[in-house]
Amino acid sequence: MSQQHLNARARRVVVGLDEQNRSTIVSDGNTETRLATPAFTRNVIWGSPLVPTPVMAENTADDAAAIPPPPEGYYYDISTFPPDSEWDYESGYADSLASAGVEGEGEHDIPGIHQTDSIDIVTVISGEIWAVVETGETLVKAGDTVVHRGTKHAWRNRSDAPCTVAALHISVVR
Repeated sequence: MSQQHLNARARRVVVGLDEQNRSTIVSDGNTETRLATPAFTRNVIWGSPLVPTPVMAENTADDAAAIPPPPEGYYYDISTFPPDSEWDYESGYADSLASAGVEGEGEHDIPGIHQTDSIDIVTVISGEIWAVVETGETLVKAGDTVVHRGTKHAWRNRSDAPCTVAALHISVVR
């Protein structure tokens, strides 16, 4: 079961219009934009550099599964976190975040704490995970949603099974 999260894949079905302007499935398969790290495996489903987005705009999520969305856009992803016991959480989280485009943790005593200029709406699909903030933490389970509003946070999976979440990351103005 060790490092099982590295195999996590997300299927994406895209619906569009055919020549007669009828709804049709235009693609069906695993998302191409994917990043597997010791801390998480991230499958970016869809993204746009601009909000609002034209309804028939193409997916623009193609930049190595970066966590921060484009400055005026959004990303939607499915990510899987392994149990903390399967990797070096204390020293490895920063490297995984860096590979996803998140700047260093800075001077903080909480491993993995980070902040992006985005509203992150994160819903647990399966498993459980601890949402960690500067002043505490709370356990979130399947069906629960956490809303980070440009706040510092980290994730801890203290269980013995992977945790999968769906997240919408929307750029904000500070």
